[in-house]
Amino acid sequence: MQMELFDYNSENLVRLDEMFAAYYDCRQNKRKTFNALEFEGDYETKLIELWRDINDGTYYPGRSISFIVDKPVKREIFAADFRDRIVHHLVINKLMPLFETLFIKDSYSCRVGKGSQYGVARVAEFIRQCSENYTKDCYILKMDIQSFFMTIDKRILAKRLHSFLSEYYHAVDKQIILRLVEIIVYHCPQLNCIIKGKKSNWDGLPHSKSLFYAGKYRGLPIGNLSSQIFANFYMDAFDKFVKNVLKVKYYGRYVDDFVIVHESKDFLVKIQNQMREFIKSELHLKLHPKKVYLQHYSKGVKFIGAVIKPGRIYIGNRTKGNLYQKIREYNMLAKNNPNYAEYAEKMVASINSYLGFMVHYSSYNIRHKLIWQNLAPEWWKLVYTYGAVNKLALKKDFTTKVKYLKKVRHTPPIDKIDEAEPLF
Repeated sequence: MQMELFDYNSENLVRLDEMFAAYYDCRQNKRKTFNALEFEGDYETKLIELWRDINDGTYYPGRSISFIVDKPVKREIFAADFRDRIVHHLVINKLMPLFETLFIKDSYSCRVGKGSQYGVARVAEFIRQCSENYTKDCYILKMDIQSFFMTIDKRILAKRLHSFLSEYYHAVDKQIILRLVEIIVYHCPQLNCIIKGKKSNWDGLPHSKSLFYAGKYRGLPIGNLSSQIFANFYMDAFDKFVKNVLKVKYYGRYVDDFVIVHESKDFLVKIQNQMREFIKSELHLKLHPKKVYLQHYSKGVKFIGAVIKPGRIYIGNRTKGNLYQKIREYNMLAKNNPNYAEYAEKMVASINSYLGFMVHYSSYNIRHKLIWQNLAPEWWKLVYTYGAVNKLALKKDFTTKVKYLKKVRHTPPIDKIDEAEPLF
């Protein structure tokens, strides 16, 4: 889509300090990636160049990298260029305070203090309150949206964002931010991307879950911060419809999955068609016809990787299976690679990402079994566990700091270099 350049004067610019703040946010947890390291080599010059492009209206996104991930489910990912990710952070940093005033309390995705753990706890509390401490009947309806990210209508999203920001965003750089938002929404990374891996990796991925088959004006790339936040904004109209029109008290949504708890099963049956009609007519989306869960609260419900039952919360089978698979992969590495210790830090971080989620729920026996009974003996030479298998930690001799100090101690001093072994 042809973008219109906006006129501005020196008082209506995005500030340079805002660019640096977006850069520092962007590089968190990404500092070891190739793109981040390449940018960091001369980041001040590159940030100033990006800042000028944004303010003079010449910025446009670069090439993305497209690849497939298999866990937790098979998905197509588009990783934007590091330069473009800085722009995403810049825009979201400016808009998120406004979005927070708009969003309902119980939309849980990509919000500070309202992640998966918060969402699971809220739904568990809904069940407790609606059943009056598990003494009365109530029912749980869980549904999701079919091919959510791939079917978002960019025209509806852009129109709603423009209307909302025109009314509520009043900073001096308003026209520049409006332009950046429109560029991000209408950008089609599938038209200019690098394929990472083999094209055969896409085998088995339904066309309905790929941007390459999404169609004109459809789909947001999974992998971008802006996609996650804009998708939440897109669904806000549905959240308000459920809460304010259908008068549902106990409702929570995480991305495209939502749960409703109500004392009347008939009510939950009745509102399904109303929700289907609204989401089709207003958002051009479709509720998945086969993924409808409606049960008495005593049966529990799976939500955001957990199984919520009266008075207790368990870990879902998929999470357990993924952790077991990850342990098997690292065990094979230890068995087949004599230099497996080089991967110890990565292994610990990977396993701890699962344990950090599981530790909040009734999972001690599962953690104990998966770790103590399945982790290969080779790894126990390098790691140990905290407390009730809450996390793994590297033994002191294998930490980066100690390995570095050992290397320094064994490096001959400059004035003794002639006495050392020949380097070549």
